[in-house]
Amino acid sequence: MSNAHAHSAVAHQFDTAEQQQEAASLGMWAFIVQEILFFGGLFVTYIVYRSMYPVAFHDGSHHLDITLGTFNTAVLIGSSLTMALAVHAAQTSRKSNLVFFLVSTLVLGSVFLGVKAIEYSHKFHEHHVPGLDFHGPPQQELFFSLYFAMTGLHALHMIIGAGILLVIIYQSMRGMYDSSYYTPVEMFGLYWHFVDIVWIFLFPLLYLLGRTLPAVTH
Repeated sequence: MSNAHAHSAVAHQFDTAEQQQEAASLGMWAFIVQEILFFGGLFVTYIVYRSMYPVAFHDGSHHLDITLGTFNTAVLIGSSLTMALAVHAAQTSRKSNLVFFLVSTLVLGSVFLGVKAIEYSHKFHEHHVPGLDFHGPPQQELFFSLYFAMTGLHALHMIIGAGILLVIIYQSMRGMYDSSYYTPVEMFGLYWHFVDIVWIFLFPLLYLLGRTLPAVTH
């Protein structure tokens, strides 16, 4: 990137590119902390109700497809790797690699959402969607209410991330990012890793906790 191009990437309220990057990093970390508090409330709610209704929550987890959940976990871990490689490609001015790894991240994210849509469709057919002719005890309906709230919110973050990723891919194809300016790629990488980490906590909490024990009710 030329000096003129590098200078144009700096917004008018900042004196240097370094100052702009520091401000962007601070803003992104503040956003992530707020998101941690937001998801943390859901995690605490889930833990409290699970401690109150352990049998219903344990049986509810047996209705989740552990194979699809495990597959999606592997997909998201792979997307974190491709996102990290995309940031490195931007830092080293490798445009083709940057575009390739960004597209790979988008594809993996889309696969995750597709699998989650399949899981949701199974729950509709099994009458495990709260409020829609739910089949099961009320406490188990509470489990699925939290399941849809937590995984649905996570999926929404994935959808938003995919939209942002499309913009970054377009800008990368136009050569907007290289070693002198890659802040948007790096900041989006932080967001994507955060979303992936949230799933790393959701998966064992919803799918694996108490999985070795047989279901008590059906």
